[in-house]
Amino acid sequence: MSAGVENDVQLLMKLGLSEQKAKETLKNSQVTKHLKFAITEAGKHSSINADIGTLLYHLASKIKVQIADKIPLVAGYIAQQKLDTTQRVDAALVYLLNNIKGPINTVEFEKACGVGVVITPEEIEQEVEKLIKKNKDEIIEKRYRFNSGPLMQEVRNVLKWADGKAVKNEVDVQLLDLLGPKTDTDLAPLAKQPKQPKAKATEKKENKKDDVDDNKGAQTISELMKTKVHFHKPGENYKTEGYVVTPNTHRLLQEHLKITGGQVRTRFPPEPNGILHIGHAKAININFGYAAAHNGICFLRYDDTNPEKEEEKFFTGIREMVEWLGYKPAKITHSSDYFQQLYEWAIALIEKGLAYVCHQTSDEMKGFNPPPSPWRERPIAESLQLFQDMKNGKLEEGEATLRMKLTLEEGKQDPVAYRIKYVPHHRTGDQWCIYPTYDFTHCLCDSIEHITHSLCTKEFQSRRSSYYWLCNALDIYCPVQWEYGRLNVSYTVVSKRKIAKLIDEGIVADWDDPRLFTLTALRRRGFPPEAINNFCAQMGVTGAQAVVDPASLEAGVRDVLNITAPRVMAVLDPIKVTISNYRKDKPMVLTVPDFPNEPEKGEHQIIFDEVIYIEASDFRENDEKSFRRLTPNQSVGLRYAGVVITLQCVEKDAHGNITNLVVKQEPVSDKNKPKAFIHWVSKPTLVSVRLYEKLFKHKNPEDPNEVPNGFLSDINSASKKEVVGYVDASLVNVAKPLAKFQFERIGFFSVDFDNKPDRLVFNRTVTLKEDAGKL
Repeated sequence: MSAGVENDVQLLMKLGLSEQKAKETLKNSQVTKHLKFAITEAGKHSSINADIGTLLYHLASKIKVQIADKIPLVAGYIAQQKLDTTQRVDAALVYLLNNIKGPINTVEFEKACGVGVVITPEEIEQEVEKLIKKNKDEIIEKRYRFNSGPLMQEVRNVLKWADGKAVKNEVDVQLLDLLGPKTDTDLAPLAKQPKQPKAKATEKKENKKDDVDDNKGAQTISELMKTKVHFHKPGENYKTEGYVVTPNTHRLLQEHLKITGGQVRTRFPPEPNGILHIGHAKAININFGYAAAHNGICFLRYDDTNPEKEEEKFFTGIREMVEWLGYKPAKITHSSDYFQQLYEWAIALIEKGLAYVCHQTSDEMKGFNPPPSPWRERPIAESLQLFQDMKNGKLEEGEATLRMKLTLEEGKQDPVAYRIKYVPHHRTGDQWCIYPTYDFTHCLCDSIEHITHSLCTKEFQSRRSSYYWLCNALDIYCPVQWEYGRLNVSYTVVSKRKIAKLIDEGIVADWDDPRLFTLTALRRRGFPPEAINNFCAQMGVTGAQAVVDPASLEAGVRDVLNITAPRVMAVLDPIKVTISNYRKDKPMVLTVPDFPNEPEKGEHQIIFDEVIYIEASDFRENDEKSFRRLTPNQSVGLRYAGVVITLQCVEKDAHGNITNLVVKQEPVSDKNKPKAFIHWVSKPTLVSVRLYEKLFKHKNPEDPNEVPNGFLSDINSASKKEVVGYVDASLVNVAKPLAKFQFERIGFFSVDFDNKPDRLVFNRTVTLKEDAGKL
């Protein structure tokens, strides 16, 4: 390690970061740059202790590039302990993002961040008391099955800067005061619902199709989970087909219910080794959506058992996308939180004769029917010693694994539980050189967290036997695994390796290139999260794999943007038009609605002047019967201006290119009502507009039958086109990154992060209609 890097590590460790965390941070040049800047600026105000250091790190990892110049301001407030929580720092960043241009109003800024606001325990107590009183009848009726989550949120809505833990503690105290200690009834599982009478055989036959489609056709995730999906109730795991019941199952379920209070618990468990894609959106919606629909909770659990491929940006990116889709994890956990417990359970398996240390290589274990391990029956004491040697770093990578004695559904025998990797972990550092596999980790972490419904995609069905076997072998609570079909989209790839290849080859710019179907790419392109959520709801939770044309998702995007994206006028292929009889001394200011059919939703102002610009496609030099816009013999109306223009002459340059259309105007009347009205701009702002199409030519670029030369040979060279156009000058002050607009008669567009002070950049999200506007 160079002296410079060592100094940087020491600097970050002074903030309270572990050595490993400091080294991981230094891998991210952007965060490191921002953090050093913040440390320097904060040091001008005070010495930096661990609390301040934590907030400076939070600032550096959260701040967006477009407001990086505000680091001195925020760092100063942190150093002076005016921004003393991550909540206040986040509020500062939101305020700055919404007020990029112009000087900062200090009074407004401090108000937005809650600077100086102190919420006393007495205030929290009074507010909780009000809400307990308001909901008293329902609380008494439901007792400890009452969902206090919304109540706590109401307190936070009133007392925005109240400490979350303090609110929860006060709610718990007042509930206990009202209800007294939990009784046996409170701890008992919920009463069984009476069984419905069985349908007649003929009715069953007639309704067979309806049963298959039962969980399809919902418009929202809430509707899908409340009315279409029927999983087992908490504590009734044993009612699920295929669930393995042991003599201890009911005792363990009772203990589980005492811990959870009968609450639904799910988890979304991504590997932090890549960016989430559209398929993950379905998993997020199913896990978080099911919990929300049943007043439960969902954990975001990082499956961080492979330190070779994990990076901090993936941890951050995953959380951002979960929150972007509108979900807030009840708790963020990591598989690595449980490494010690997992290790102890591995020893317990060996002691029971259910696991052994094996020396077969990974190549020898590959294939459908590999040879059985010659070490399967080695003495328990020998396996215990070798496993200890693996943990203590006495064996080389690949020299040994710990394997479990069971056969999976597809016939594979003795899956690996632990392997040796001499790679430091981003959270545990060099503490471990053995890491558990998915087969070993997943079900045990679900058990530790008392997950009620382990919802996963269909390919994990072959792991269900190991899931149940392992929990029962260790005599611990066993959740239920449910599988659903994956969601795939045509004309794209979602494999991390293949996307990385596209980036390396320069075909796409990065993981968030708007032609990809990663969630960051869809966000950047302008897809609203609610459209993605609704799309997932419409797919249902069947076991069948869904391969969907992007047009289906785009249709949902149009539905949302049509009622949320303000209308503006833009011209992407401009022709200059001069109004010869414009008689005003100065430009006219017109007030137009943001939503023509709903004027109450807002308005903006546009300029109308002697010179305007229209789309080249709205003019033709030769009359055509089906063409309804401007020609030498046909007038056309100007939208919002209330005038009709008639061509007088066409001006061209030496090469025959049109440089100007000279027209005359007259007010619209019953006598001259035009066949069409066109959009236009005057005194416009110059912008860059990126137009996107499908990245690949074939539906399945990974299928060798469709694309024999591999997916890289299937790239659509016309998948991206950038043009320079004109937009209303009114957009300059409202076109912040990810803001969405409808360019009238053209399509829906979103502001890109590449905005520059002198040039707005827009991404076309979708056209106004399917198949419109092909490049």
